Amino acid sequence: MRIAFLGTPDFALAALRRLVAAGHEIACVYSQPPAPRGRGHTLQPSPVQAFAEEQGLVVRTPASMRDPAEVAAFQTLELDAACVVAFGQILPGAVLDAPRLGSFNLHGSLLPRWRGAAPIQRAIMAGDPITGVEVMRMTEGLDEGPVLASETLRIGPLDTAGSLHDRMAAIGAELLARTLVDIEAGEAIETPQSDEGATYAKKIGPKVARIDWAKPGRQIDWKIRGLSPFPGAWFLLPSDRGPVRVKALLSAFEDVDGPPGQVLDDRLLVGTGEGAVRLLRVQREGRGPQDAGVFLNGAPVAAGTMLG
Repeated sequence: MRIAFLGTPDFALAALRRLVAAGHEIACVYSQPPAPRGRGHTLQPSPVQAFAEEQGLVVRTPASMRDPAEVAAFQTLELDAACVVAFGQILPGAVLDAPRLGSFNLHGSLLPRWRGAAPIQRAIMAGDPITGVEVMRMTEGLDEGPVLASETLRIGPLDTAGSLHDRMAAIGAELLARTLVDIEAGEAIETPQSDEGATYAKKIGPKVARIDWAKPGRQIDWKIRGLSPFPGAWFLLPSDRGPVRVKALLSAFEDVDGPPGQVLDDRLLVGTGEGAVRLLRVQREGRGPQDAGVFLNGAPVAAGTMLG
């Protein structure tokens, strides 16, 4: 089919690679404009833009798809379908309705749960046992269109947003490719969503990231893993030179009692408001991520230490 692809991060890149491999004609790739990245804060293209340009595909990076000139340009592409994967902009009806067969979105949750910007992180942070990827027909409502295909994934006790993201990206890319075959053949079945049980995955802000050790341990464990690797849940570790910010990147809940914030042994078991959390991977400010054992070899944390 003749397709426009709209996506920005690595999650979308897996899908674009799969559609290119499937032999679809990619009429145009849309991505968010280059953004400052790295220590030098130089403007760099998104993963999708970089790959598309390597493949010699036409790329557009509009600041807004609501710009009348962008809408008009999109309408002239004579598309069979548009595929949207983590693009990062709300698309107007004139864009969604332009392709002959419609516009379709690959979304990282089991809708209507976790509509919105951060479904992978929010599912882990809520302690959901399962999640999934789905392909839906896009409407002007936020992730409210009918679902055409779905794959369910179990969230493991050591899954982070990063590990779950990678699994979902690979499975989602295959799901989207298969669903496009069904759409082209007129065999795709669309199931309307119910608004009952709908939840919204709000964008993750910096204020969410600090750990409150007075919260129940299971919730802290979910938060640590849901915010890993980015932005990273963090706490303050006392030192001779003052408190040091440390990110917790992997953890496990343990049914042990202890004062909230107090280190209960010499292997980073920390008391909480209910139970305890074992820190398995951490990152001291200004340094790279380390497994807890390696971290402790360089900076032992004694039992009884109070974390902030």
